[in-house]
Amino acid sequence: MKEISIIGTGRLGTSLATALARRQFKIKALSDRDSSSARESRRIIGQGRVFSDNSRAAAAADIVFLCLPDDILGGESAILASSDVDWVGKYVLHASGLLTSAVLGPLKKRGALIASTHPIQAFSSKRTAPSHFRGIFWGIEGSPKAVSIGAGIAMSLGGRILRLRAGQKPLYHAACVMASNYLVVILDQAAALLREAGVSGEKALRALYPLAEGTLQNVKSLDASRALTGPIARGDAGSVEAHLTALEPFPRVSLAYRALGRLALGSALRQSLPARSVKALRRLLEDE
Repeated sequence: MKEISIIGTGRLGTSLATALARRQFKIKALSDRDSSSARESRRIIGQGRVFSDNSRAAAAADIVFLCLPDDILGGESAILASSDVDWVGKYVLHASGLLTSAVLGPLKKRGALIASTHPIQAFSSKRTAPSHFRGIFWGIEGSPKAVSIGAGIAMSLGGRILRLRAGQKPLYHAACVMASNYLVVILDQAAALLREAGVSGEKALRALYPLAEGTLQNVKSLDASRALTGPIARGDAGSVEAHLTALEPFPRVSLAYRALGRLALGSALRQSLPARSVKALRRLLEDE
């Protein structure tokens, strides 16, 4: 069972189809409300018939992958279920990190086997290299047979599996957002502070790359708490106080610094910090 239809030809849908095509899967159909997007994806992938009708695309293969925004996934599931497609025995997978397989309930009632199959990776371009999937984890839940199919797809791309229960998905997705989206925000704000300190233009962000990459490598080599460095890890309340004074003109950043600092202190307490240092840091990092 190597034939797949992709519904939703954005960055993830196109990147996934490209990677699968390189692993001897046959991309039978590409469908998108924006036909120009689907045609662009066809040029990138090198295979797949282009459709603007999602139900016709779904009919073309036994595995249907919905790579759609969360806010339209439920509605599209209902529309597909109301079509004349024979859903009995079809595998329908969606790629949402937050929503469970239950959003595909209308298709399940028509006989489809359903699962949520979410790659824990960021896709910033339709032209993401297939190697981007190698070694990543996929959060998967749903009906056993569909979970097995989803896991097989993930592992064929070099992925690893996190089997989830439906109730776990909101926390699971929050963790993914913090590790990816909020990391971008933190780096953006850090670069803005460097510019305020006189570092010009793009150099501000580039100056942070080695630091961020080295920190991530430390986390991979050790673990999050043992990789923590800096003033809170060493109980340096004087440095933290100086930072907070400098951040007074930037109240929103100061608020984030304090909140993250309190979390960092929790990590640092797994190591041994003098009680006096802990007390001083807690006082400084309290909400104003």
